[in-house]
Amino acid sequence: MTKVGITGHQNIPMGKPQDDIIQGIKDCLSDLPTPIVGYTSLAIGADQLFAQAVLDVGGQLMAIIPCPGYEETLRPENLPAFQDLLAQTVEHEVLDYPMYDPTDPKGSEPAFMAAGEEIIKRSDILIAVWDGQPALGLGGTADAVASAKKAGKPVVVVWPEGVVR
Repeated sequence: MTKVGITGHQNIPMGKPQDDIIQGIKDCLSDLPTPIVGYTSLAIGADQLFAQAVLDVGGQLMAIIPCPGYEETLRPENLPAFQDLLAQTVEHEVLDYPMYDPTDPKGSEPAFMAAGEEIIKRSDILIAVWDGQPALGLGGTADAVASAKKAGKPVVVVWPEGVVR
């Protein structure tokens, strides 16, 4: 069994860049021994693209939800995709962090960082849908990549050359 984690940007350009990212994730997954278990927080963007790709290749999903009320961090138009993917997980865990508070300027950043750390801890390899830029907040993609490298986990970066988000 190969345990694969995901970290990546939420804002991914639509069209060809997104298609290239999906193909890059699928190419990475197809190179790994099966069965595949994908670890994700099911955030919009990279996490959800990864989750669908894992399902498409016959893998199983395990969700690490950062905190109670996580759904409140999603826009209403993004909630159905989250709920659909969550329903397809074989298991999900909600971390014990305070419920999302939209009035807190840091939001749920500590919970997001903890979820990323937990995904890294449980994974054999991390796929990073990352443009190489610094994290925009605690628990961002760059933080997860640095943490995985520090833990000695292989990181595969998937990002189309020349694409700016």
